[in-house]
Amino acid sequence: MTQDATGDGAVVGGAEAVYDDAPVELTKIEITRQRSAEFFVTFRDEDSSEAVRAGAREDLVHLHLPLVEHCARRFRNRGEPHEDLVQVGTIGLIKAVDRFETDRGVEFSTYATPTIIGEIKRYFRDKGWAIRVPRRLQELRMQITAATAELTQKLGRSPTPRELAELIGCTVEEIIEGMESSNAYSTLSLDASGDSSDDGPPSLLDSLGVDDHNLEHVEIRESIKPLLEGLDPREKRILLLRFFKNMTQSQIAEEIGVSQMHVSRLLTKTLKQLRTSLEQD
Repeated sequence: MTQDATGDGAVVGGAEAVYDDAPVELTKIEITRQRSAEFFVTFRDEDSSEAVRAGAREDLVHLHLPLVEHCARRFRNRGEPHEDLVQVGTIGLIKAVDRFETDRGVEFSTYATPTIIGEIKRYFRDKGWAIRVPRRLQELRMQITAATAELTQKLGRSPTPRELAELIGCTVEEIIEGMESSNAYSTLSLDASGDSSDDGPPSLLDSLGVDDHNLEHVEIRESIKPLLEGLDPREKRILLLRFFKNMTQSQIAEEIGVSQMHVSRLLTKTLKQLRTSLEQD
């Protein structure tokens, strides 16, 4: 393989010359491997400047983006945009570049593929939860599911939280917390019903109760009833006309044949008497 001042173009030309009888795809793979090895040498060279190493890191990421595209295509038609999966997979690729050890004798693509796929799977797992819960509880939920299936088959019954805790190696409280977190995996709309037809059952929202604001006045009404019974008939009638029939003081005065001023004094006196009696009780 020859190389001149043309840089990468000379490498490609040389590779095509060497692999003239080989498939084009194989040639591309070999070129990628060679360039990847060169970039990793620069990236791991501690004597190089930070800018040079950062450039090599960026070149490694761009060089292996087709691998991310390939991994992302495995998850197509699962409800997530392909562009989002590529972005997530690129995060996995960056992690693989930073963690890869060249002296292990493993091809970088072999090392990076499970890292990229794992990042995409975690993305789906996180997106699957209706309510965001800590990663620790998400992983614990999967362990509980696997342990439950194993113990159910072994014991012939559903395992207890203590049996699950012993198998997984955690506390009973953590098992209970993990079980409770499963409620956040999916939610049900309050407007949803089991039947989409017009004659179907009512929605969950229709079956839920609402706050009755009159309830907070029940205690006051029940407490004031015996106090009203002890009032003078004329005072009781004035309260009835004022607060239950919404009559003005002038209308009440005409109704019972007294002056408006007298009605005002009687109302003030009666209300003060009721308020004092309630505070004493």
